[in-house]
Amino acid sequence: MAQDTATPPTAVPSPVGVAIELNALQDQAGACRLSFMAQNKAQIAIETAVYEAVLFDRAGEVMLLTLFDFRELPAGRPRVRQFDLAGVACADLGRVLINGASQCQSSGDGDLCEAGLGLSSRTEVELLG
Repeated sequence: MAQDTATPPTAVPSPVGVAIELNALQDQAGACRLSFMAQNKAQIAIETAVYEAVLFDRAGEVMLLTLFDFRELPAGRPRVRQFDLAGVACADLGRVLINGASQCQSSGDGDLCEAGLGLSSRTEVELLG
């Protein structure tokens, strides 16, 4: 009998820190609402997670530099966080860059918010870091 020697597809390792997905964009009364799903994949709860974010328009120019406060992220549990950006139309948004953690507090590793950070987007707006 012939054996199948094809190599199985390589799995992308899941982050061991925080996974953040840009899940939805909605225009809300003069603001663009960004909905994120965040999950702390570590075994240690995060009490405070604040990320510096840079928003770019569709032409690639910086629109806004801001902080997104994801608050507490319990170990192994997903959380949805929403942020309203006043004066920004969702259609104008091209990319969101997570510039790094501005604040991160946990009872363990102080680098938990950035080490193993996984970013993805379900929208046309790219989320990168």
